[in-house]
Amino acid sequence: MRADNSATPPSSIAVTEPVGTPRTATAIPSEAAVGSAADGSGSSPAPGSSAGRSGTVLAGLGVVAFSLTFPATAWGLESFGPWSLVALRSVLAALIAGSVLLAARVPLPERRHWAGLAVVGGGVVVGFPLLTTLALQTSTTSHAAVVVGLLPLTTAVLGSLRTGERPSRTFWTAALAGAAVVIAFTVQQSGGALTPGDLYLFGALLVCAAGYTEGGRLARLMPGWHVIGWALVLCLPLAVAGTLVALPLEPVHLNAHGVLGLVWVAAGSTFLGLYVWYRGMAAIGVARASQLQLAQPLLTLVWSFLLLGEEMSAAAPVAAVAVLVCIAATQRAGRGAAGESRRVRS
Repeated sequence: MRADNSATPPSSIAVTEPVGTPRTATAIPSEAAVGSAADGSGSSPAPGSSAGRSGTVLAGLGVVAFSLTFPATAWGLESFGPWSLVALRSVLAALIAGSVLLAARVPLPERRHWAGLAVVGGGVVVGFPLLTTLALQTSTTSHAAVVVGLLPLTTAVLGSLRTGERPSRTFWTAALAGAAVVIAFTVQQSGGALTPGDLYLFGALLVCAAGYTEGGRLARLMPGWHVIGWALVLCLPLAVAGTLVALPLEPVHLNAHGVLGLVWVAAGSTFLGLYVWYRGMAAIGVARASQLQLAQPLLTLVWSFLLLGEEMSAAAPVAAVAVLVCIAATQRAGRGAAGESRRVRS
């Protein structure tokens, strides 16, 4: 069996030069580069190439899948209690992920990666779904979509703390402006005070950003879909225990909406969405893929109107667009700083 993991140390590959050959500058791949090459996330293809187009399509499908998460969760709550829905969602997604990993004969991750996978599982598999599900008991999906539109900025902040990067002043100005828009929107919608639903949503931002940050670090060392797959499997015992405890305590009223909502958040959002997202991100690069995710809040607003019949407040789309402008500014500032850094090093 051909193992595809990060156990092979980068230093095991030596580059030799014939005697007398003029010495040239040779790029020595770092561990991150080796990991990127393993899952196709190295240098990004040109936007017009076939690989670039297919990567963009895959990442775009991931964004569409994520944008349906809140409406599907609202449907799921018609049949299940919040704790039961999250537990069942995690169990089904973990079973799907485990089956795919087993069919692909993917070896177990190295022991040093399990702590990071636990952070990913705690943030993306358990924390974010649970907190947003609790929030949707009192908040509309359109309201939640605007608040969670701040997730890329929150991830950037935690990422800078985790990796030691120092974004530009322009980046932080735009980040703070986006935060101000979200806070003003939530306070205006709640009549001048934050509601328990808003507190759940802000907590979801933090734990999900932590999971994304750690997942991004691990994705440099193993294929990105392996990261979410093993994180789901790692959470399976906890999810099974949660299901056994929650189902007897929360009433279950099965209907078509509830079952479809559960199936989508488990198979569509939690596994398939992240699978195509990571595949697309590996093909076109993190920066270009993240630009596609800027459309997610607006897509969720559209789904909420079409599928749930929610009456969208006039402030919701305005706030969503303002957040997207701020996030776009941070992305542009980040790329500019990265390009300047490369020019300085060269």
